[in-house]
Amino acid sequence: MSFSGEVARTLIVDDSAAYREIIRDSLKTFFPSMVIHEASEGNEAIQEVDLFRPQLILMDIRLPDTNGLHLSERIKTSHPDTKVIIMTSYDSVEYREAATRYGANGYLAKDSCKPEQLEKLILDCHIGVDPSHP
Repeated sequence: MSFSGEVARTLIVDDSAAYREIIRDSLKTFFPSMVIHEASEGNEAIQEVDLFRPQLILMDIRLPDTNGLHLSERIKTSHPDTKVIIMTSYDSVEYREAATRYGANGYLAKDSCKPEQLEKLILDCHIGVDPSHP
């Protein structure tokens, strides 16, 4: 797999500060040069998308002020090249299909995901991150 070598910009959107920290720490382990911003709700996420222009968004399906699926669709409409991975504790076929319908590029079941699966999912999104360069 080839990479562009650029520093990947990533936005983690989840209302749980503890879960954002877990994801951030995992990402930094696999992708030390990744620049990571965080948002705890939808309105904050939209502001971050407009200012930070992330290449990758890891977004919870349930947020305090919106639904992550609808937010994904909104983001993909204005930023079609941004990769969105939906994260949820609800690992079901219906949610996976809905994530695809709303434009998500991937789906992550929080409860059963291992760090290596997260790494592979991100690499599969082809966002230009090279895990071998800190």
